[in-house]
Amino acid sequence: MARYAVGDIQGCYDPLARLLDRVNFDPVEDTLVCVGDLVNRGPKSLKVLRFLRGMGGSCEVVLGNHDIHLMAMIYGIREPKPNDTLAKILASPDLQELGDWLRTRPLLIHNKTDKSLVCHAGIYPWWTRKQAINRAKEVEHIFANETACKELLKKIYSNSPSKWSADHGNTRRARFIINSFTRMRFCSPRGHLNLSESGYKGVGRKNRIPWFDFYNPGTEGYRIVFGHWSALGFLNRPNAVCLDTGYVWGRDMTLVKLPKKATGKKIRKRNIFIESA
Repeated sequence: MARYAVGDIQGCYDPLARLLDRVNFDPVEDTLVCVGDLVNRGPKSLKVLRFLRGMGGSCEVVLGNHDIHLMAMIYGIREPKPNDTLAKILASPDLQELGDWLRTRPLLIHNKTDKSLVCHAGIYPWWTRKQAINRAKEVEHIFANETACKELLKKIYSNSPSKWSADHGNTRRARFIINSFTRMRFCSPRGHLNLSESGYKGVGRKNRIPWFDFYNPGTEGYRIVFGHWSALGFLNRPNAVCLDTGYVWGRDMTLVKLPKKATGKKIRKRNIFIESA
């Protein structure tokens, strides 16, 4: 039994299929873990959704910002953007079933066996593992109810608040949680999110520090597996692995075989599989 994690698919079904063939993926024995942004910008978003949904329990998925954008479009809350490639999904006869499946996906997957935490963008450095799990569940509980999900989706599109506080009201609290798990890249030393900048040249700046460069004793011993940051590309640290390598931008799609137990080491090269555009 093997557990594989793949970076942002973004509607690119063909390279995903090739990667699964390369590792002889067996849906009876193996598990595929997707770090979010299943759809949009690529040509086969509908096929990706149907394929992953059809895998049942052999596929684990966390929500990315593009997936939430699709949810908002399904419920008539957001209009298509110029670069969206979601029309086939919105016109599909199984739209309701796909929407129900998508909104019941988590923001965070916690695996105690291999000590991994999987999310789309990252874990806010000032949250412990337990806090991150509980805060993800807050939003997941809302999304699980279709009416509550629609109401929340109407209110989440803002960069405010930029810093976490337990005193935030329900809407601001949920908005910050969603932004942290699906949009975060940089933080300031005082805990403010910067959600407007995505470029990265290997070195952070005074108030633009990659979230994974902050020491977080609350996630010590765990490997955080994420995507979202194609400008960062493949990052392979014992405690943080970025799998968004920008296939949709003409680069690579990356899949890794996750160690069965936490080792405190980087993922070995033999367990890294790359499909180039």
